[in-house]
Amino acid sequence: MKDVWNALSDPVRRKILQLLKDDNLNAGDIATHFTISKPSISHHLDVLKQAKLVSSEKKGQQIEYSINTTVFQDVLGFIAEFYKEGKHEKN
Repeated sequence: MKDVWNALSDPVRRKILQLLKDDNLNAGDIATHFTISKPSISHHLDVLKQAKLVSSEKKGQQIEYSINTTVFQDVLGFIAEFYKEGKHEKN
């Protein structure tokens, strides 16, 4: 889960995830939303892939990225359990 928190800590990666929640995109499409270099976008995508927050699929000569909602469900489940435990301890 350390990779997930690291990936989510960066505002560029969070914006990439916001873009991908609406549609699958290739790196070039993602890059149009930023003023940083394409190699920097690729680095951020690699971090997101390592954390399994996004997946990629080769389509022709392009690589299309999509959000992996399963990891988000796991994180939300962890947070919900943490919240329940904290709430229970206060009572």
